[in-house]
Amino acid sequence: MAENDPVREEPVCGLWQRAVEVLLGVFLLVSAVLLAHYYPGSAKSELEQEVQKLSHEVQQLKQEQAMPSLVLNRYRNSICYVFGIYRVGFEGQAPLLRARISGTGFVVADGLLATNRHVAEPWYEDPDSAVLLRKGATPKLEKLVAFFPGMPAPLNIAPVALSEQGDLAVLRILDSQAISQLRPLPLADNIPNPGELVSVVGYPMGVLGMVAKSPPAVYERLAYRRDDIGAANELAALSLIRPSATCGHLGDVVGDKLIYDAPTAHGGSGGPVFDAQGEVIGVNAAYLDGFSGGTMGVSVRALRPLIASAQKK
Repeated sequence: MAENDPVREEPVCGLWQRAVEVLLGVFLLVSAVLLAHYYPGSAKSELEQEVQKLSHEVQQLKQEQAMPSLVLNRYRNSICYVFGIYRVGFEGQAPLLRARISGTGFVVADGLLATNRHVAEPWYEDPDSAVLLRKGATPKLEKLVAFFPGMPAPLNIAPVALSEQGDLAVLRILDSQAISQLRPLPLADNIPNPGELVSVVGYPMGVLGMVAKSPPAVYERLAYRRDDIGAANELAALSLIRPSATCGHLGDVVGDKLIYDAPTAHGGSGGPVFDAQGEVIGVNAAYLDGFSGGTMGVSVRALRPLIASAQKK
């Protein structure tokens, strides 16, 4: 889902949670009135327990409803836009393929970012690159940088650990002075059950997505620019590097693969997938065209060993 060559800022959630919350609130009020006037003894005790249970469910709904805004406001500055340029070619010759890459990364430890392998190593599972690699061509990263919200310039980054089994990678931030400003995101110990709420944060459509939601004067100036580092630098200087959040529900968990219906797009690869408690349960990785419920991520269970490996290097 990273963006190889050539949108709204706030989370998108349905209104069903508000409706359910209102209905439960009304039910609680009616139950309290009945409890006070009509139910004696043990029946009253049972109804009290039901009211307490429903009160807990209402509080849970409120927490889930607020979660996408919470993770954006609390963790926005630790979620970066990743931009890169890579080439594939033969030694001593002009590159046969030269392309850009756009994706998302997030801080997982001091000086370390998590993302997808196809962001950190853009030729990974790229069919055009694969044809050239089979002929003996060599791939090379020319540039890989991270734009963080609130920072006026990008940070240089480099791959430090790549997964052999899945689409995961850990990157190292090479600008040591900036590391202390970045807070790691909390990683969940357990994966929630299918049906629970999730939120995905990232940079769908890359620079173009950020330009689309920028103020009119900035939009008019950058709308027809290519998705390049020059436009990204301008957005950074104007403090307009800002991720977006979408939310949905976890549809299934198969091994280390998460399936959910939170929308995403090119450029959102490598973004964190949060559970209802605001903890990261996975790394956003891919989506199926034409099927809104077919967004896929990789579980943090597969990410933890990669982080540990990167910390030893």
